[in-house]
Amino acid sequence: MRWTCLPFSELSAQQLYDLLALRSEVFVVEQQCVFLDIDGLDPKTLHLQGHGEDDGALKAYARLLPPGLKAPDALIGRVVTAPTARSGGVGRALMGEAVAQCARLWPGVAVTLHAQAHLERFYAGFGFRPVGEPYMEDGIPHIEMRKEET
Repeated sequence: MRWTCLPFSELSAQQLYDLLALRSEVFVVEQQCVFLDIDGLDPKTLHLQGHGEDDGALKAYARLLPPGLKAPDALIGRVVTAPTARSGGVGRALMGEAVAQCARLWPGVAVTLHAQAHLERFYAGFGFRPVGEPYMEDGIPHIEMRKEET
């Protein structure tokens, strides 16, 4: 995987198109969640993209929100792996890179994510712990999880 982490202002039109297409493919179509993905936060965030070495296609993506934008902590959101890239460790590589980028960008700051509840153990493997009780979001059980200072 070739990783890039760019602010919105440095994304090319093609990069923006590709990441929005991937988010739509997985969150809206595959998971059947009708929600406003373009929520006004993209211009204020960093966009972590993982491209395949072989074909250059976008295989993995996460949106990194700086501390203070939505919460006191940094936030990792819109975590997504392309359907064609699953089961090969791409999701683990994505989360490892997302946590490392948060530590680089905002050292000493805790990181929060809003995980689909069935992935709680996956995120626990990166040091995230549940905060509160599970809740429903877009018809899918979620749980807030937090990793203390990175």
